[in-house]
Amino acid sequence: MSILVVGSVAFDSIETPSGKREKILGGAATHFALAASYFTDVRVIGVVGEDFGPEHEGVLTRRKIDTRGIERADGKCFHWTGSYLNDLNSAETLQTDLNVFATFAPKIPAEFLDSEYLFLANIDPVLQARVRAQMPKVKMVCGDTMNYWIGSHLENLKKVLAELDVLLINDGEARMLSGESNALRAAEKVMAMGPKALVVKHGEYGATGYFSNKAFDGVAGLKWPFRAPALPLAEVVDPTGAGDSFAGGFYGYIASQSKLTPAVFRTAMFYGGVMGSLAVEQFGTERLAELDPKEIAERFQIFREISHLEA
Repeated sequence: MSILVVGSVAFDSIETPSGKREKILGGAATHFALAASYFTDVRVIGVVGEDFGPEHEGVLTRRKIDTRGIERADGKCFHWTGSYLNDLNSAETLQTDLNVFATFAPKIPAEFLDSEYLFLANIDPVLQARVRAQMPKVKMVCGDTMNYWIGSHLENLKKVLAELDVLLINDGEARMLSGESNALRAAEKVMAMGPKALVVKHGEYGATGYFSNKAFDGVAGLKWPFRAPALPLAEVVDPTGAGDSFAGGFYGYIASQSKLTPAVFRTAMFYGGVMGSLAVEQFGTERLAELDPKEIAERFQIFREISHLEA
C-alpha cells in the first residue's frame, strides 16, 4: 500500500548539547517519509529550491521513496534555524526562512492519485484541505498541525479536522486546540471537531491514543485510551523531526497491514515510538537514512519487554 505525504522538504541548522550542524536535510515530509519507508511504499509532495541537490534527493531515493511529486522552484529551500541548548524537549526558533515554501501550492501527479493512504503533514490548513479534496477515495487520511495554525488559522484548520480519520498532535497542542487542561476532556473536544481517533504525543513520555464513538473501520467500538511508552535514552542528539518520525512509523505500519484492527492500531503506536527513538540518536535524517531493519525489530522488542505487550 502507498502513502502519499504532503509537507515540507527543508534544510535545518541545529545546535544541541551534542554539537552543531548547518543546513542539514530536514522537513516534516522528509522525516515522515524516511520513517514510513521501512514499512511500505511512500510518495512525497513538496517544494525545494536550487540548493536541493542530487545528494539530498538521494537520501530519499535510496529508501525507494517516490520523489516525482517534489517540485523544483527558483530560489532556496525552506530553512529553519533552532537551538536546544536550554531544553532538549523544546526548540528555540532562531530564524525561519520560508523561501520557496512561501508560495508552495501542492500539485498531485496523476501517478499519485491511486495512493491508498494520505498524510497531511504540518502545513497551512488551506493547502491540507486542497489536497484532501483531490484525494476523495483514499482508504485513510491522517494529519498533523501545530500551535501556529491553531492560534491563527483555526477556522481553516477545523475544515481539515472534519475530514481526518486520525489527528496526531502533542499534548500542548491538544490543550490549545480544545481549551481544556484535562487530557481526556481535551481529547473528547478535539475528536468532536471531526477526527475519529486522536494520537497525542508526549515526547520522552510516549503517546496516548484516543477513540471516538464514530464509525471507524477497524477500531470502531474502542472506548478506553491506549498508552504507548517511550524508550528511555541515555543520550538524545537531535530531537528535530522526532514527532514526524513517530508519525511515519505509526502510519507506515498501518499501511503495511492487510486490515486495520485494534491490535494493529496499538502496535502502530509502538512502531511510532520505535522510529522516533531511533531518529533522535543522530542529527537530522542521518539515523533514519541508514537504518538496518534488524535495528527496528530489536528496538520494537525492547518496547514490548518494557511494556509487557503480548504478541
